[in-house]
Amino acid sequence: MYFNKISFRVRYAETDQMGVVYHGNYAQYLEMGRVEWLRDTGISYKKMEENGIMLPVVSLLLNYRKSAFYDELISVETRLKKTPSVKIEFDYKIYNEQQEILVEASTVLAFMDMKTKRPIRCPKYLLELIEKREKK
Repeated sequence: MYFNKISFRVRYAETDQMGVVYHGNYAQYLEMGRVEWLRDTGISYKKMEENGIMLPVVSLLLNYRKSAFYDELISVETRLKKTPSVKIEFDYKIYNEQQEILVEASTVLAFMDMKTKRPIRCPKYLLELIEKREKK
């Protein structure tokens, strides 16, 4: 399956007094990767919300391998696990500049109708964009 990769520097505010990234910030890094994966596929998360669809996280799994530090350039690799249905699943790897794996993670998000707050199937337009992206 297609994957997307983003890179950025760890900001001071994301670290503790030892300059180590606070563990809770990794969930935000995964969100950044996921949002950019969607954008690169051809749809913005904002546009999905404007169309009445939200994607709450229903599962988050993080396996910490090594610490990230202040001002370090890190990369988040986001990969779609399988074709979405009522849920969409992603796998992630976060690397440092030396290409060492810092974190391996996965998330499961549910497609929800914003008005009814009920689960719905993945929108057809998103499935079509994913299929088109996979053919590249």
